Amino acid sequence: MYTALRLQKRLKPQLKLAAEGHGGVCVTVLDPDPYMTYQPFLPEAAAGSISPRHVVVPLRRVLTGCQILIGEARSFDHERRVAHVATLATAEEEGEDATFELPYSELVLAPGSVARTLPVPGLAEHGIGFKTVEEAISLRNHVLEQLDIASSTRDPDVRDAALTFVFVGGGYAGVEALAELEDMARYACRYYHNVQAEDLRFLLVEASDRILPEVGAEMGRYALRELRARNIDVRMETRLDSCERRVAVLSDGSRHPARTLVWTAGVRPHPVLAASGLPLTERGRLRCAATLRVAGVDHAWSAGDAAAVPDLTADTDDAVCAPNAQHALRQSRRLADNLADSLEGADPAELTPYRHAYAGSVASLGLHKGVAHVYGRKVKGYPAWLMHRVYHLSRVPTFNRKARVLAEWMLSGLFKREIVSLGSLEHPRAEFESAAGGRRGTRPS
Repeated sequence: MYTALRLQKRLKPQLKLAAEGHGGVCVTVLDPDPYMTYQPFLPEAAAGSISPRHVVVPLRRVLTGCQILIGEARSFDHERRVAHVATLATAEEEGEDATFELPYSELVLAPGSVARTLPVPGLAEHGIGFKTVEEAISLRNHVLEQLDIASSTRDPDVRDAALTFVFVGGGYAGVEALAELEDMARYACRYYHNVQAEDLRFLLVEASDRILPEVGAEMGRYALRELRARNIDVRMETRLDSCERRVAVLSDGSRHPARTLVWTAGVRPHPVLAASGLPLTERGRLRCAATLRVAGVDHAWSAGDAAAVPDLTADTDDAVCAPNAQHALRQSRRLADNLADSLEGADPAELTPYRHAYAGSVASLGLHKGVAHVYGRKVKGYPAWLMHRVYHLSRVPTFNRKARVLAEWMLSGLFKREIVSLGSLEHPRAEFESAAGGRRGTRPS
């Protein structure tokens, strides 16, 4: 989206000519969703601090000069410069595997990453991811439903399992999601006559010997102390061996019946890269030059999590930029400028290489709590939390979204949290189907 937005600005006259049918340039954005998700806000959306509509940016509103095509690329023939694309229309008309050829002159591959899963028994059946806004809202509804289950059951085993929440992965996604949802669940307990905050059990499982490695060792240790001070059970150097029958079995031999298991143990490059026919690294990312061109390939570009871009600020020659938003946003703009220069006749040797020294990281540990390591300075507590909010408010695209998010933050400071579960949204036809069938049905929990 950021690359297309920059191209829309740089190539405005050419795009106007194309729209009028007089040649020019056409920018087509292909994506399975009609919006871009600002992922750093997912934990706050899950906790109810931000409306899910304001975590996403509608592509058609932002990219008014581009053509938006909702679908997914299945494979590429770069020699012929065509992408094999599947859309909802082709699936309904010709079958799930049907595709059509979408020609291009320049290809920008930026599909990002997907959750990296392991062959853990029971994970596919009971695990919940945390990569999309749909998953974040579903997790919020699920957590609140577990409080309802615990409040209404007389079975102590069911109650204990409902009030046990297991998070696997101690990176940004896992720690921020756990911290925000723990805050929300403890607040919600005051409205249940028979569920106390002390009854909740949150468990964080991390395979390495530290959490939040991005903020440095010292701030990681502070975050660990902060979580444990809130009675969150953090298991370091521990793996999830199984979660069959809703029982989390850990590598330390412990067993934890739990109806909630959130998987945030890393990401991997999008599978479409393997079908691109372009050169990949051993980790499955596109091998790129510092100018954001795919190495050794003309007319192909990449940025973000999908691209292995040399880090020109590192001390070693083989270092590549980390797959995070800080690099992705800047790479997208540099890619667009280089692509525009190339279309205007610039020689490949004249393109500007991407260079950015890592500025640091900020992380939220729940309401009014956070850690940060920015430009060598270590910050914790309320100042770090405020820094986290200010930074991401400045980065979320469009003034519309900035204003709406800021307004919601201000209103949340004046009014109480929302603790309504709208789990029925995930099964909108359940009530009608049960009525049409002449019986009273129940939706899955």
